[in-house]
Amino acid sequence: MKKILLLVAFLTTTVFLRAQNTEKELVLNTEKAVKIIADTTAKGWKNKGNLSLLFNQSNFNNWIAGGENNMSGNLSINYDFNYKKKDITWDNKILASYGLLQTKNTDFEKKTDDRFEFNSVLGKKAFGEWYYSFFLNFRTQFTKGYVYGKDSNGAEIRTENTNLLSPGYLTFGPGIFWKRSENLKVNFAPLTSKLTFVDKDRTSILGYVDGSYFGVDANKSLRYELGFYTSAYYKLNVMTNVSAENTLNLYSNYLEKPENVDVDYSLAIVLRINRYLSTNVSVQTIYDDNAFHGFQTREVFGLGINYGF
Repeated sequence: MKKILLLVAFLTTTVFLRAQNTEKELVLNTEKAVKIIADTTAKGWKNKGNLSLLFNQSNFNNWIAGGENNMSGNLSINYDFNYKKKDITWDNKILASYGLLQTKNTDFEKKTDDRFEFNSVLGKKAFGEWYYSFFLNFRTQFTKGYVYGKDSNGAEIRTENTNLLSPGYLTFGPGIFWKRSENLKVNFAPLTSKLTFVDKDRTSILGYVDGSYFGVDANKSLRYELGFYTSAYYKLNVMTNVSAENTLNLYSNYLEKPENVDVDYSLAIVLRINRYLSTNVSVQTIYDDNAFHGFQTREVFGLGINYGF
């Protein structure tokens, strides 16, 4: 009887140990398969984008509390096209948005948003999650921008102040790129060139002095800077159907007032209701003392119609 029990115990232990080894091998093989699939699908081009339309209308009729009829719309595009193969990665993003506001008691349509930005980072793997990189950033607007005021009779007037490529910013340089995932990456570029383009007609206007129009000297159309540039991108899912996309750009000009760091921070929050409807919040803060001595802020909020592609 004892021999039988010992034999059963031995067989049971052998089967148990074998089962454990088989389970470990299965887990290991599964992990290897997942990694192979991930590496394979990550090769080549990947692209995704989102088209969003925000619309708002207010109408008042005999409303004692007061109010002004208005209608506004905002169209925005967020498009990524990225490449990865072996030790090469190339991330590209286009951000474009344009919005208009029309009120009953004004002669002018006013912009609520006007932005075009292209970001590109090319990287070759150095070690771990670090890449040698070269980046390019280009920013401008689509249409004319105005400063509004009133004439001696109290009527609203406007004066053109900006336009397409006036200003326009082109920033580029070599650096090192850290990429944890598509949703978390940082680029450091210690030798970054920054070009500011403006319409020469603007700097030739009587009253403009050196550096008073986006840092460009009088009768010039271009400003060159050399400095340190850092960009960071982080996207997270706050909760189910709610995502937050953060972008931060910092720039310090070695050639003039390096302590005055240019800051450009954007936050885009999307609360998805269903496949096509969402609540969108977009906030942007800019500090650039060549453009304005203080913080520039922009906020867009509304119910959006979204189309992913």
